[in-house]
Amino acid sequence: MDLVQWIAAFGAAFAAGMVNSVAGGGTLLTFPSLVWLGQSPVVANATSTAALWPGSLGGMWGYRSELKKTKAPFFFLILPSVVGGIAGAVLLRRTPPGVFAKFVPFLILFATILFMLQASVQRWLRVHQHPHDGARWLAGAATFQFGVAVYGGYFGAGIGILMLAALSLLGLTDIHQMNGLKNLFALCINVVATAYFLAAGLVNWPVAATMALGAVAGGYGGAGLARKVGPAIVRRTVIAIGFFMTVSLFFRLY
Repeated sequence: MDLVQWIAAFGAAFAAGMVNSVAGGGTLLTFPSLVWLGQSPVVANATSTAALWPGSLGGMWGYRSELKKTKAPFFFLILPSVVGGIAGAVLLRRTPPGVFAKFVPFLILFATILFMLQASVQRWLRVHQHPHDGARWLAGAATFQFGVAVYGGYFGAGIGILMLAALSLLGLTDIHQMNGLKNLFALCINVVATAYFLAAGLVNWPVAATMALGAVAGGYGGAGLARKVGPAIVRRTVIAIGFFMTVSLFFRLY
């Protein structure tokens, strides 16, 4: 990549870190940007995952006090997160690059719709929460979490809202505690997926390192700007970018 492309990669990651700090959805900025910058879709996906996973670590640390109050059975969901994350990463590697490229616009569209529905789903969950903490509900949540983790290891954008829905069905009502667990599970998924991508040689490390720096800078330095603009405007911007990338990559890849 030339200097302009390096700056663009850093800028995309900076924006992703900024929006992740207030609304989430950073992958909808980094992954399509890498595809536009000439990376193959598989490498772009693996590199984006490697660049952004530290954000989950920071988010989990921010909710550490809420995590300490969480009942032990909820941490059982770490297991399907790890296993599913590996399974999704393996599935990505075994998907022919040409086939995955055809999936890209639809994956971005699916993630954009999930992101668009996030606020509505969270409002519904606050109204319709019921305490379900039996073994059957936990087994069902583990199965659902495994499916989410497979998707997370394979692509990943939009997994947060899916995990929040599962945690709500298990009876959690504290959104901060739910966000802490969500970040913990996302960290498990993305760390094992990144480790596999590294072993498979799918990560463009110079680009990943540059974007990781951009994401950290965006999360730290850009959060204030994002908060001044307001989460609603940030969310609308990400949604607009997601739909734009869906259409543009559809015409580019088809």
